[in-house]
Amino acid sequence: MTLEIIVFISAILFGILWYWRESRSNRTFRMLNKITHAKHLQMKPDDSKGFLHQQNFLLRLVYISLLFLAAALAVMALTPISIASVQLFVACIIGTLIGSYVASAVLFANKKITENSDIVEDTLEDTFDKGKTFVNDLRGEHKPTPQPKETVKQEEVTPKKSARERLRDKGYLD
Repeated sequence: MTLEIIVFISAILFGILWYWRESRSNRTFRMLNKITHAKHLQMKPDDSKGFLHQQNFLLRLVYISLLFLAAALAVMALTPISIASVQLFVACIIGTLIGSYVASAVLFANKKITENSDIVEDTLEDTFDKGKTFVNDLRGEHKPTPQPKETVKQEEVTPKKSARERLRDKGYLD
């Protein structure tokens, strides 16, 4: 169990490293594309797609499985010890997939943060100012400005008649 955990964590780190390397340069994928495709079907010079970078889940799974299958066959052929078990094989594949998606999320977030850095700075400044005024209000350092009081215009106060007097005026009471 310990070996599988170590392999799994190493595979996550390998997936992060592989994805990051392909996001910088995809020379290996470009070379394989030139070998396997006709001239008119080859990648465009500005295309940055790689084995993991900008690929969907199924193709990532295929490429990673083929890589680790080749590695497992090489280990089994070169060493007399058969240590390449199914658990290690699956841990490598799943770990590398998870690592590639973690790296994708980090690189995507980093790109979005650098693109929107001015908006983030403005938002942080506004939030900081609001927090500062809130703390000052709590401390009592902020003295509220007195608002001008509305003067109530007193109308001429006429003595109101009681209900009995109003009924007498209408002629209902004697």
